[in-house]
Amino acid sequence: MQKRILCFGDSNTWGYIPTGGRYDEHTRWPMRMAELLGAGYAVIEEGFNGRTCVYDDPVEGGFKSGLSYLPPCLMSHNPLDAVAIMLGSNDTKRRFNLTPMTIGQSMMQLVRACKLYGMDPNGDPPRIVIVAPPPILDNLMQTRHAECFGEQAIAVSKGLGPELHRVSKLLRVDFFDAAPYAEVSRLDAVHMTAEGHLRLAEAMAEKMRQIL
Repeated sequence: MQKRILCFGDSNTWGYIPTGGRYDEHTRWPMRMAELLGAGYAVIEEGFNGRTCVYDDPVEGGFKSGLSYLPPCLMSHNPLDAVAIMLGSNDTKRRFNLTPMTIGQSMMQLVRACKLYGMDPNGDPPRIVIVAPPPILDNLMQTRHAECFGEQAIAVSKGLGPELHRVSKLLRVDFFDAAPYAEVSRLDAVHMTAEGHLRLAEAMAEKMRQIL
């Protein structure tokens, strides 16, 4: 029986190319991870540009809250052996004015939703992996995302890894830091390069083999 993995994230899970457009299925990290894991695994992509942990975006429009979408998403894809959540980058935008701790508290709500609405083949909650997104690069203010994110986003994004690690230990779920693998492009300081997707796929495939 195939192991089923849900990858729930934002534009860096959707596969947004820093110059516009979308990476192909052999490049996007969830689909590349599926190729590496092989026929014994089924990987479900659930990336959405602009998705936050719990907030709808008053500027970019509705449906951005991960917490609103996650319960029906889980129920529609059950049974699930594992859920990987890589969110938090969009929460650093100037308009939300959040700290790493507040984003961590938001992630707690997503984990609780996974435990409540997610189900493995035995009827138990799936394994949950909080994936800390790669930090926004220091050249952000020289890119087209400068006004949208604001300079404070650099420091907030750098604080996400330690905070999400703390949350994972508190809630007793798995943690993975994408930063050493998920190379971010200096073209926009936010989105991953093709090489970053491929390296993250390799590392996440190994992580999934370990926990499943």
